[in-house]
Amino acid sequence: MKDLGPTKKILDIRIERDRASKKLYMSQKQYIEKVLERFNMSKAKVVSSPLASHFKLSSIHSPSTDKEKEDMRRVLYALVVGSLMYVMLKLTFGSRKLVLIGNTDSDMVGDVDNRMSTSGYLMTFLRGVVSRQSRLQKCVAFSTTEAEYIVVIEACKELLWMKCFIHKLGFKQQCYVVYCDNQNVIHLNKNSTFHARSKHIDVMYHWMRYALNDNLFELEKIHTDHNGSDMLTKSY
Repeated sequence: MKDLGPTKKILDIRIERDRASKKLYMSQKQYIEKVLERFNMSKAKVVSSPLASHFKLSSIHSPSTDKEKEDMRRVLYALVVGSLMYVMLKLTFGSRKLVLIGNTDSDMVGDVDNRMSTSGYLMTFLRGVVSRQSRLQKCVAFSTTEAEYIVVIEACKELLWMKCFIHKLGFKQQCYVVYCDNQNVIHLNKNSTFHARSKHIDVMYHWMRYALNDNLFELEKIHTDHNGSDMLTKSY
């Protein structure tokens, strides 16, 4: 067996050691640059959102002719997604704080064919994602507030399950918080007064009020720029 010296690269992750400070540095910079070069994106203009937020995809945009379908078969979409997921999953940057946090967001009428809105929530523990979901809601929301209201319920049910799970692992925290970027939703959940605009909302969704009164968790406001679940409902 031949000694090749200290490991400098493994699974496209570059490793550097600082023995004096007893620290290990890991980087995927070279792999990311290689992926960008492979898919002709190394000189692409960087923008915050490649697809404008007002642009809505519909079934009418799907390939219809044989030529269009053949052109789409040559697009390396799955390969690009796989390469990006490899970058995302190989290195995770956590935290020392044992805190479970939920973030929620929705996209009003994201499905222009069926007029359905998109729900998105993100659960993090030690700042690492432990649960996430992005899917169409099962009913048509009449307003942005209603769409956000529905996803908050879905997220809180998931948070309760995660809460029980980490308790069994021996982790406990004083307060569990779900963050939402819609102030009207927070007011609607914390105020039990009858609202004419929300009287049509299904009874099942008003479970949230009882859960808040029982201090199972808290619902707090977060700015959209700091809402991690925003990416689950928008075009990026």
